[in-house]
Amino acid sequence: MDAGSPIEPDSPNASRAASSAGSPISHGIDSRSLTSSIYEYHRENGRTYHRYKAGSYVFPNDPTETERLDFQYKILKYAFSGRNYFAPLRNPRTILDIGTGTGQWAIEMGDEFPDAEVQATDLSPIQPYSVPENVHFYIDDASEDDWVLPPAYFDYIHTRVLAGSFIDFKDIIRKAFHYLKPGGYMESQEIMTTPYCDDGTMPDDWPFKEWMKLVDDAAMQADRPLRIASRLKRWYEEAGFVDVQEKVFKMPINPWPRDPHLKTLGSMSEDNWLSGLQGFSLAPFSRYLNWTKDEIEVYLINVRKAISDRDVHAYHKIYVVWGRKPS
Repeated sequence: MDAGSPIEPDSPNASRAASSAGSPISHGIDSRSLTSSIYEYHRENGRTYHRYKAGSYVFPNDPTETERLDFQYKILKYAFSGRNYFAPLRNPRTILDIGTGTGQWAIEMGDEFPDAEVQATDLSPIQPYSVPENVHFYIDDASEDDWVLPPAYFDYIHTRVLAGSFIDFKDIIRKAFHYLKPGGYMESQEIMTTPYCDDGTMPDDWPFKEWMKLVDDAAMQADRPLRIASRLKRWYEEAGFVDVQEKVFKMPINPWPRDPHLKTLGSMSEDNWLSGLQGFSLAPFSRYLNWTKDEIEVYLINVRKAISDRDVHAYHKIYVVWGRKPS
């Protein structure tokens, strides 16, 4: 690909992505000074990206992406047969959701546990205004050494689909262990980005498989690895968690299965990939592989066709891992 000018910046005058009427979030101690600037999103190739810690997360935060994130929440809830968590929680009083995105998980947990304080962090202020009184959103980065909280504070810490978000997710697990109460639980729900196939119908040159490898290469150049899901159980154990459990779910890439549940899940997955493909590609390909926007758009034509090819029986694995901090 041409290594010319891969990133096409938009007009600076279009950078304000929200009104100045105030923030829908409660700001953490170390981010109060960001109140007037966190909405001035970075614009690139027609999409917007977070301003706080700009560049550390390569996927967009605009309405197209927030709608996809809400849909992704529904996909995982359907995959988990309506469950939001698997750890054996018993009336938790303090809950933390790291990388909350649009905040749907935190909001539902606030409804389910009305006596709990639910804190949720993200780099983008894309959460709704109307939330339960016990749910609080903060602009914050979990990779910081100090979470501005006392040790052993939380009963439950949750992460979901944060592959590509951190340099060292193992370090996030270690920090979470430090901030959990003895007897508290941590849980992670991650999609393994590698496509799998059990019946030989996925060729080596399948465009979606090749695209996934390119995204993975870009993520490694960005020092934000994607393929972390299968390592979570070991990382939990190395951090000191006990009673570590792992469940693995299949998520078809399109509705090729005969099983009704998997077919519906595959249909949802196909819609999710098609709506998110551009956002997943633009920044990684332009920033780290030096592709132009036009080159990316042309390349994605065959990738979209591959995603919808029912003759390829491919799927992703969803790993759910949880563990307890010893009493």
